[in-house]
Amino acid sequence: MPTSLRRVLILTPLAAASAFALSGCFFSDSDGPDTGCEILSTSGGTVVVGSGLPGDPAAPEPASGYRVGKKVVYSSKYMVATANPLASKAGCEVLKSGGSAVDAAVAVQAVLGLVEPQSSGIGGGAFMLHFDAKTKAVTAYDGRETAPATATENYLRYIDDTSNRTTPVPSARASGRSIGVPGAVKMLGLAHSEHGKKPWKDLFQPGIDLATNGFPISGRMADAIAGAATNFLRDAEATAAYLNADGTPKALGTTFKLPAYAATLSTLASGGADALYNGALAQAIVDKAGQTVGANGAPITPSKLTLSDLSSYQAKKREAICTTYRSAYMVCGMPPPSSGGLAVAQILGIVENFDLAQYKPTDIDLEGGKPTVMGVHLMAEAGRLAYADRNKYVADTDFVVLPGGSPAAMVDKAYLKSRSQLISMTRSMGTAQPGTFGTATPSGTSSAPEAGTTHMTIVDKDGNVVSMTTTVEAGFGSYHMTNGFILNNQLTDFDAAPTDATGALIANRVQPGKRPRSSMAPTLVFKLDSAGKAGDFAMATGSPGGATIIQYVAKTVVGALDWGLDAQQATSLVDFGAANSATTNVGGEHPNINATNNGANDPLVTGLRALGHTVSVNAQSSGIGTIMRSTVNGRSVLAGGADPRREGLVLGDIVTP
Repeated sequence: MPTSLRRVLILTPLAAASAFALSGCFFSDSDGPDTGCEILSTSGGTVVVGSGLPGDPAAPEPASGYRVGKKVVYSSKYMVATANPLASKAGCEVLKSGGSAVDAAVAVQAVLGLVEPQSSGIGGGAFMLHFDAKTKAVTAYDGRETAPATATENYLRYIDDTSNRTTPVPSARASGRSIGVPGAVKMLGLAHSEHGKKPWKDLFQPGIDLATNGFPISGRMADAIAGAATNFLRDAEATAAYLNADGTPKALGTTFKLPAYAATLSTLASGGADALYNGALAQAIVDKAGQTVGANGAPITPSKLTLSDLSSYQAKKREAICTTYRSAYMVCGMPPPSSGGLAVAQILGIVENFDLAQYKPTDIDLEGGKPTVMGVHLMAEAGRLAYADRNKYVADTDFVVLPGGSPAAMVDKAYLKSRSQLISMTRSMGTAQPGTFGTATPSGTSSAPEAGTTHMTIVDKDGNVVSMTTTVEAGFGSYHMTNGFILNNQLTDFDAAPTDATGALIANRVQPGKRPRSSMAPTLVFKLDSAGKAGDFAMATGSPGGATIIQYVAKTVVGALDWGLDAQQATSLVDFGAANSATTNVGGEHPNINATNNGANDPLVTGLRALGHTVSVNAQSSGIGTIMRSTVNGRSVLAGGADPRREGLVLGDIVTP
């Protein structure tokens, strides 16, 4: 066995090891030496993440829509939840060695860019919420991508505003026009400068080792490669990395090595975050984004990115949006340019006017039980109202002012109570109108789609917390690859048209240097203290999922706070909710939903339809990672859950309360 493979705790294995997860054999001597990231198997030995031995949660197996039987995991001091076992291992080892939550996030991102390149990477962007346990401060870090300085409002819909008003080729996404200045690395560098404990250069070694020595391609990665294979043919580097010599996609279980990525991580380790924004790596990004002909001879509309765009990029610290919930909790989320924090806060502010507790799921099991018709109805209606405001008013606030000049008006309790009064208990509203504000900036209604992303949730030994959502936007971003990493297609999160059908300017239109609106919603929850301020840490969560992230996070928070579900149950709970359309989502991949015959035999689905909902039972692809502070048998512990819809894993210094 390679010496680089340390004994690492397996907490929520994949289907092949589900019986092991249910065996209840977790142990720890919390008063003795730190045995974190280790566990006894049913046979009394240990299993190593990445070893390929029986029970290894990183062992490749076909992608699954839902893995039943995941149980909540408890730890004493530290915990990490990510969407990939190898990334969780990297983060756990950093935490075990005394690293901070931000240190672990750097290591996790470096690995995710290799093992889950379809979702995130150093060529993309991210949002992070950080809780400093010593100062009790919550900080929002903005690593969102930016448009080039020479981008016009028609950047995504015309090759040229005056001489060639045709769509970029082969599409806006697959052209260079979708590529924004990557922000994740600069953001991690900023957060590490303020909260890092371990040297920056040491945090990239797990990713370097994996890229050099190889790992078996997982089910989700294999499916993503197969789906992107045709688009890779325009990029010689992506073709060489992800396709076989005969042009077929690299398959499940194939040992994957990427020396170019190892070299890039080594450059970042020695040169710091700035190494991506200046010098050879920056020039390579500009060159690849600016290509005009693909490797297959097909024309590509180039980006207008310049070295100046990269060298001038700044990650930003912003004020988190923190609102009270039911006079018991403080919920904090990301401010714009993410719409996630505002929309989640609005949903919670609306539904707190109803007694949600009486509408908790029935038949609660490991998977979170069966949601009730009224519980889903109220959350979906609140979602419609929140998305209506989001679509009209929310964009990069460095360019577009929110109503009233801050988030305050949109999360005002009286305003949200008035919005809640628009909800009927007997009929769905179908679609909602945005609220009106006397000081609102006029803006059109947005229709920009979103996709992609991954999420990590981390708590370190000192109680510091990171909730970070990170993305290249759609699967494999723009399909452009350089130096071992994928470049994002984040600018397609802008609205391509600058005005709506009425001629009103759209808040989320393209502007030079602007950051596209996002739905990413990393979330922190605290108990309120006696003074009504944020007190003890209670919960951290977040998810990928494009515009539906808001729905996934809201249902997880309500599941935990209103319905008493544990971290895994709230995470596993049926994904449900609505954006501002007549369609209500009920995740048909969940074992507690009968999606056959379009849900006609499922009482939740038929009950919602009776209220006028147009219900979709299409499978949902959340990737929620949740950590809660819980008291079990009189003992305060961390409780973690990883989404069974992906390959997620929770790791830490496990205890049996």
